[in-house]
Parts: sequence; C-alpha cells; structure tokens
Amino acid sequence: MEIYDFGLRLQRLRKARRLSQTDVAARLDVGRSTISGYERNTITPSLEQLVRMAVLYQTSVDYMLGLENRTCIYLDDLNERQQRTVLDIVKRLKQEFTDNR
Repeated sequence: MEIYDFGLRLQRLRKARRLSQTDVAARLDVGRSTISGYERNTITPSLEQLVRMAVLYQTSVDYMLGLENRTCIYLDDLNERQQRTVLDIVKRLKQEFTDNR
C-alpha cells in the first residue's frame, strides 16, 4: 500500500498540467508561497480552494485527498425504514467478518 502524501499528489497534478506554482497561484488568487505550502504540507487549503484546485487540475476532491479507492453506499433515494435496514445489514456483515478473522 502506497503512503498517501497530499502535497506530493498536488505537486504531481500541477506538473501533469504543466503549470508552475506561480501559474496556479495566479489562477487561485493566492501567493506562490501558499501553493508551495500546500505542496509541502505546511498549509492546509480551505474547502473552497480544494474545489478550485480540483477544477483546475481536472480531478476530484476525493482523488486529491487520497479517497478515490473507498467504496461508498448512497442511501439518499431510500426512505428512512429502508436506510435503517441497509445499515443494519452492513453492521451485521461487518460483525460477521470481524468475528471470522
């Protein structure tokens, strides 16, 4: 398993788009030192900046944050009773798999 490094991922995305830190800073309306800080993991971008970088780098926020391989179950289109049933099934399966280790 590869160790996730947010700053390194940002740097790779920037370089893949052939942009300098100065280019990115101008597009995000921040200083170049801010972009450098993001890439060195000494400054954490705001949610707004994360979204702007995702658009600029043509990727998802999930990818930038290292969450692209997580499985998600969306229950929004189910009623409350159906959601509880699905969550109960998931809980029981987790318990079963944990007990069988």
